[in-house]
Amino acid sequence: MVDTLALRRGTWVISAGTKYGVHFWDGLDIEEALFFLLTNTLIVFGQLAFDNALAVIHTFPHLFLDSAVLPSPVLLMRALLTPTFRYDEARLIGLQEAVVRLKRKSRSFYLASSTFQGQIRSDLMLLYSFCRVADDLVDNASCAEDANNWISKLRGFLDIACNNSEKSKPSVILYVQENFPSDTRSALLQLPLRKLSREPLQDLLRGFGMDLAFNTMPPIKTETDLELYAERVAGTVAQMCNELIFHIYRTSQSFKDQHRIIKAGNRMGIALQYVNIARDIAVDAKIGRVYLPTSWLKEVGITYESVLENPQGPKIEDLRTKLLNKAFAMYNDARDAIEELPAEACGPIRVAVESYMEIGRVLRQEGYVVKAGRATVPKWRRLLVAWKTLNR
Repeated sequence: MVDTLALRRGTWVISAGTKYGVHFWDGLDIEEALFFLLTNTLIVFGQLAFDNALAVIHTFPHLFLDSAVLPSPVLLMRALLTPTFRYDEARLIGLQEAVVRLKRKSRSFYLASSTFQGQIRSDLMLLYSFCRVADDLVDNASCAEDANNWISKLRGFLDIACNNSEKSKPSVILYVQENFPSDTRSALLQLPLRKLSREPLQDLLRGFGMDLAFNTMPPIKTETDLELYAERVAGTVAQMCNELIFHIYRTSQSFKDQHRIIKAGNRMGIALQYVNIARDIAVDAKIGRVYLPTSWLKEVGITYESVLENPQGPKIEDLRTKLLNKAFAMYNDARDAIEELPAEACGPIRVAVESYMEIGRVLRQEGYVVKAGRATVPKWRRLLVAWKTLNR
């Protein structure tokens, strides 16, 4: 249509001796129509070829050990021409299942994941998949004994899998096949362990152990206990995300500065977990858990048992506000460190954090919408937050 207007106005013309005189419609010569059809087809297919080549490199890194954040044209051609029989089917299945878990369990992080580049996105989704599966195995156990058995099996998995020797790979596969359900195996086998330190994974399992303590007595008696729990189940995940980022993207920062940024990420993870706890007070009460410190409950004159029976009311809202205030204080202290991350990850991490903190902002408003016992953020609002964050 634009070309038609240009031809009609005489912005450009086709010489009479170089055209057939056939018009696609009035004012548009058939030569012009074919030219724009073919050039746009070439552009679109060219972009798809680049995208496909990058997807192959990011999905099957074992085939391209020399790949960089910006692959060379030669490497892109290699990837594009790689026969499909060389693709790692197990990794494809692991990624597909990871996407489904992320979409089903965390709408905020699912939205944020779309802003990451493919190289880091795959690893982050596989990390989330492992954390989600491990958490579900423990939470959905039929009894405390079974839950403890799952934690022991997960520790056993880490003991074997953290051995970086290629000879240990068959042992890891055999252990997982013998000890875990089929629908969870890909989450364990595809975990990018070589890019992670073992300590946060072990702390994550210790956090699951604190959850099990609810079967005997409330494990969160003081604010210190609350912070320890949040660090184990969420601070560790944020720490591992930063480890993956620094492993993939080059940076001029010293090891000391990287450690400081990773530590700040750990604090941010605690803040996000506080928001999660503040949102789920009623949901957690239904399964017999109150994550608010018992010392806080005593201060406002209520008991642990009374919260289980009725997790609502002015006093509960006051404690929710208190927890959110601490979450936002930690968030404000740690968010500047995000700007020190490699440029490729800085924006997406901001989106991930802001998408989740938006839940906290909703909880601070009167009359927030509750679905299935949880405050929700409308989809349009999540998209708006992501857009504003990326364009900051």
